[in-house]
Amino acid sequence: MKKILITGAAGFIGYHLSKKLISNGYQVVGIDNINDYYDVNLKLARLKNLNIDTSKLNDNEEICGDIIFSKLDLTNLEALKELFKKHQFDYVVNLAAQAGVRYSLINPHSYVDNNITGFLNLLEACRAYPVKHLVFASSSSVYGLSKEIPFNEDSSADHPLAIYAASKKANEMMAHSYAHLFNVPCTGLRFFTVYGPWGRPDMALYIFTKAIVEDKEFEIFNNGNMSRDFTYIDDIVESVKRLIPLAPKRDNPKFDVKQPTPSKSTAPYQIFNIGNNNPILLMDFVEAIEKALGKKGKRVFKPMQPGDVASTYANVESLFDYINFKPETKIEDGINKFVEYYLKHVVKE
Repeated sequence: MKKILITGAAGFIGYHLSKKLISNGYQVVGIDNINDYYDVNLKLARLKNLNIDTSKLNDNEEICGDIIFSKLDLTNLEALKELFKKHQFDYVVNLAAQAGVRYSLINPHSYVDNNITGFLNLLEACRAYPVKHLVFASSSSVYGLSKEIPFNEDSSADHPLAIYAASKKANEMMAHSYAHLFNVPCTGLRFFTVYGPWGRPDMALYIFTKAIVEDKEFEIFNNGNMSRDFTYIDDIVESVKRLIPLAPKRDNPKFDVKQPTPSKSTAPYQIFNIGNNNPILLMDFVEAIEKALGKKGKRVFKPMQPGDVASTYANVESLFDYINFKPETKIEDGINKFVEYYLKHVVKE
């Protein structure tokens, strides 16, 4: 049985990935610092669904359920190395991060502490206790000012618009240096607008659904002239599951040192977009939510927010070829599943 560490296991993607990997025969160890960036009760509810006794959460102490879970912060290097020493992981998937573009305008130091120092500590642990593959979450936000649509992994990503995006770009560069110097096989995934049941309350789908259910106004930025490559959570975790055992190797024959590209290297390192390859107009997204709820919403149109972009669209051909899988979930089906979850688990409370 392969042993895998999932950081951010109480988070949206981490929770779903834990369930997926358990069902595929992995022994999962999960860590999370359970911070209060959004409602802690949602994180605890996810852990309860993994049969973790959340009444016994103490720092750095393990609790056994469907996974082995520890409340542990990546900024605690000593505790992290002890965890690696004890478990001798085969694989690591790093999903722990300070999330959110707009929050990074208010509290930038949190992004340096969690996304840069925390990720450095994880790389150091992988160096001290070698793993077969480190898969880490980057973000579509790294493309920043780029207007090349669809976004390609080998396009420029040197003009981030917020410290969140800058921290994710830094992660990619840090991972490359550890892959080169210490032979830590690394794959970075630039996620594109993941949505679905148990999703974060600061994401558009949750915000819009909540407002419509409660008959309250909700804000639509850039006057609705936006599109996103919405990607359903089941398609994300299936892609990650397939990618985990496929670690990059040194001296990729597709890498040309005279014309270097960002997504490949002579080091065991690679970058992939991970998205639906099908951008949806924001107003179509809103209308699909309204249709699922059978109710019109009270829309309030606002100008573009600082640090935001008008459109995201992932070129994902290289990932599809690598893992032999394409997302299958239609936007209407994904929204219906979220609304069903919301009415059952959130409104009921």
